[in-house]
Amino acid sequence: MGVRGEGLMMKVCVQGLWHLGSVTAASLASVGHDVVGLDADQKTIDGLNQGKAPLFEPGLDDLLQVGITKGRLRFATDIANAAADAEVLWITFDTPVDDDDRADVEFVLNQIKNVLPVLADGTVVLVSSQMPVGSIRKLEAFVCENLPNKQLSFACSPENLRLGKALDVFLKPDRIVVGVRTDDARRKLEQLLLPVTDRIEWMSVASAEMTKHAINAFLATSVTFANEIAAICELVGADAKEVERGLKTEMRIGPKAYLSPGGPFAGGTLARDIEFLGIESRAKQLVTPLLSSVRASNDEHKNWVRRKLLERFPELKGVQVAIWGLTYKPGTDTLRRSLAVELCDWLIEQGAAVHVYDPVVRELPERWSGRVISHARALDAVVGTDALVLGTEWPEFRQAAEELLSVANSNLVVIDANRHLQAAVASLGLKYVAVGTPLASGN
Repeated sequence: MGVRGEGLMMKVCVQGLWHLGSVTAASLASVGHDVVGLDADQKTIDGLNQGKAPLFEPGLDDLLQVGITKGRLRFATDIANAAADAEVLWITFDTPVDDDDRADVEFVLNQIKNVLPVLADGTVVLVSSQMPVGSIRKLEAFVCENLPNKQLSFACSPENLRLGKALDVFLKPDRIVVGVRTDDARRKLEQLLLPVTDRIEWMSVASAEMTKHAINAFLATSVTFANEIAAICELVGADAKEVERGLKTEMRIGPKAYLSPGGPFAGGTLARDIEFLGIESRAKQLVTPLLSSVRASNDEHKNWVRRKLLERFPELKGVQVAIWGLTYKPGTDTLRRSLAVELCDWLIEQGAAVHVYDPVVRELPERWSGRVISHARALDAVVGTDALVLGTEWPEFRQAAEELLSVANSNLVVIDANRHLQAAVASLGLKYVAVGTPLASGN
């Protein structure tokens, strides 16, 4: 079951308006709720009030504009104006992280604490921002100590969005996990969520917080397991995709298991939850060898493209390398956490000549000025190059790959970790390398 149609309208304040918050606010308005988005950044608010999301997400601008036009959606910086009459305060900050995936949890907690004094008694504070288990208990302790007469309920619904597919994930979820303390909070959140789905997994607050950590840790472990198996496949002549098929047809594993050989995860939510669990376990003197090894394995796999380039070009100085796709993933315009960007930085250090094309990126990092050549078309970036690396799996690259022979050198090597281009280049006779391929085709 997907969207169930409009139910009883609720007044909702969505606090924190980057990716998660913009999607949440627009989606709630689309199913009939009266939504005010709250954020301290005036520039973000100005853009949203004009129907412009702070980052690219397919369909989001259109959904924002519909909500604004229907009078169900507006955005504000003033806390009292946005939150005083809210029945639900939905916390949707994209928790800031540093380059080592350490989250600035205090920032989020402080932003929430600023709003709590203006909330009406009976308001439910629903936290979806990614924070460590126990964070909601800290908020409850703050209210008990500083706002002893305030009657608030706290709940947790871990975010599950994916860049590029966020609207579908929000409006057509497999299920929604919600942790609550009271029956009253459950009734209010059921009214809030039923227009989206009736598949709600109710549990305790701590269990809901922990569920998010567990899901991401499991997915991160699955990715690193699949890629370590693939690395061995390359050495022994096995094809990791065939091994994947053998795994997924095993009844105890299943066809949807996260076991495709390919690139590493690039940080973000998976790495953040691995870090959260590591901090929590170390604080309690608990040894977790499996989880502790995931980050190290994934970091090593980030070198896969570099290894494959060096196997073919022991000296990269002067080698012409084309990169198709620079964004973190398809369907977004963000470069933060992009492995393609990290690869370009490394290629520059090695003295390679770097040519790039991305369908949405218009401005390259300033540090690349005079060192990276940007092209207007995917095929233009390949002219005269020795290697083509697929950085981001934009769908349009499959069609471009079918025309590679019109521009490519006969000795071009195509490096494509996730086999996005495999079908397109299979008949071209080019050297082709993917994670877990036993031997580059064309050799």
